[in-house]
Order: sequence, then structure tokens, then C-alpha cells
Amino acid sequence: MEEQVFGEQQNDSHLQNRVERLKAEMAKVLVGQDAVVELLLAAVLVDGHVLVEGVPGVAKTLTAKLLSRCISVDFSRIQFTPDLMPSDVIGTSIFHPKDLSFQFRRGPIFSNIVLIDEINRAPAKTQAALFEVMEERQVTVDGSSHAMGYPFMVVATQNPVEQEGTYYLPEAQLDRFLFRILVGYPSLDEEVQVLQLHHQQLLHLALDAVQPVLSAGDIQQLRQAVADVRVEEKLLRYIAEIVGQTRQHKSIYLGASPRASIGIMNAAKAIAAMAARDFVTPEDILYIAPAVLNHRVIITPEKEMEGGTVSDVISALLQTIEVPR
Repeated sequence: MEEQVFGEQQNDSHLQNRVERLKAEMAKVLVGQDAVVELLLAAVLVDGHVLVEGVPGVAKTLTAKLLSRCISVDFSRIQFTPDLMPSDVIGTSIFHPKDLSFQFRRGPIFSNIVLIDEINRAPAKTQAALFEVMEERQVTVDGSSHAMGYPFMVVATQNPVEQEGTYYLPEAQLDRFLFRILVGYPSLDEEVQVLQLHHQQLLHLALDAVQPVLSAGDIQQLRQAVADVRVEEKLLRYIAEIVGQTRQHKSIYLGASPRASIGIMNAAKAIAAMAARDFVTPEDILYIAPAVLNHRVIITPEKEMEGGTVSDVISALLQTIEVPR
């Protein structure tokens, strides 16, 4: 029994060391945004997709590109625009007259880490092209299914302020994102560091200095370590109570689905593993719950007219539920 516990502690320490190395690589370029980086890494460890939201100029795209540089897997970027077609994303069948046959030509979605920039600029028809691939890790074209490689992760960005030329993401698609990460403005000291980096023209040097830390095989191994993290039954009930309350709260019009419960549990296990623990605590759940819920909940029009936000409602909801000890 002692040997098994020792082995578990070794695995947790190994995962924490890899995570710290990856954070250090990203910190060569990225100033601040520690919480954003931590949530991105948690998503990698539990095979989840991420929606990064913030005003222009807060390094949303840079953060996603840095993540891909730190993991030695394929990377592609798709700039969503109003005239983008589904075939521009998933690919299309090309007819070859020489042998009278169709051959599928893969689109840019066929990669390991896919950055979708300004995801809310594409119309509903193109948005729907992502439903299958985000959920089932495959696309179906002309009756044939084509599987994604391992790992497969979508990191999408959007600007919440500018509304001209944008489209709302369907709730079904939002629900496929594990996290909606809200990126805010940097602090005064952090912005000074950004200015110094650009003033001294060190950004390109810093980007070139970023080295891969993880491979596809490493990710598979680390995901298994996360899967082995223990969650007590009282914490499973706590997660279910949190999500259940979103369906009964007077200020919430649409509550979260069981997929949110699964997301909170898996993400909390990742946070615990990143802290070199083999068990989940209530603090892990409270830390991760807002990022899992804030895009799955719709508040009532009355609450919105009062100036309330989804984040405010979720924060108040979490305070009403007794934390198990």
C-alpha cells in the first residue's frame, strides 16, 4: 500500500513539474494572465475546448499561439469571417476526372491545436460545422467520417464589445466549450513590463526562445494521472447541487446541463493534479466553477435590466450553497 501511495505522489510531482516548466516557457513572452494560463493548461489535461473572451489587445491570440509552441503538436489558425463557408473549415470532396472519383481534401480543422480567431464573426451555417468535430472529434463529409488526430483542442477567441458584423454563438456550441475564460486588462506594473518588452524590441527574441515542453505522448500520460485523482462522494454531491441550483435560481432563465457537472469535476481534478495533489478539495471546485458555468447560464431579462451579470449571479449562487468539509 505504501508503495502505491509513493507512486501516486511521484506521478503528481511529475505532472506539477511539467506544468511549471510550461508556465515558465509561456512567461518568457506573456506578462501576467496567470489564471488564464492555468485554465488553459487544465483544459489540455482534461481534453476540453476553451473560449477566450476579452477586448482587443489583451493578448488572447498570443496566449493561444504560445500554448501551441509549448506543445510539440500540429497547430493551425482559422480566421472566422462573415463569408467563411463550412467547407473552408472542415474541407471538401474534390472530383478527379482522371480516375472518376472524389477525394476528400482536409480543411484547417484537421490539426491538434486549432486557434479560431474571432469565432463570433462567422454565420450560423459555419458555426454548425464545428458541432460534430468539437463533440465527437470527427467530421462527416458525403457520408464518410474522418477522425481527428490526438490530441485535438479548439481555442477560440471573441470580442464581447464589438457587435457589428458578429453573430451570437448557439447555446449548443457554447456548451461544447469546457471554459469561457474572461481576459481583463493588465495591472499598471504588468503594462509597464509590456511596454519595456516592446520598447527594447525583445518580443521576437522571446518568442524564438520558447521551447516545447510536452509531446502528444506526454499529454496522454498526464491525462491519465488527472483521471486517477480522487473525488469524494460528498464533493460529487456538492458539484451536483451547484449545477442544480442554476436551474432553480430566480435570476436564471436557462440553467446548466449535466455536461457542466462533468466539466466542473474533471477541471477540479486537473487543478488538484497541477497542485501535486491526488484528491480534489472544495476550493478546487469553487475556483473552477465560474469558468465552467459563465457561458452555460442565461440570466432573466429582469435581472439584466437591473444591471446584473452572469458572473454576479454565479458568484452569489456559490455563496448560498454550504461547502462540505
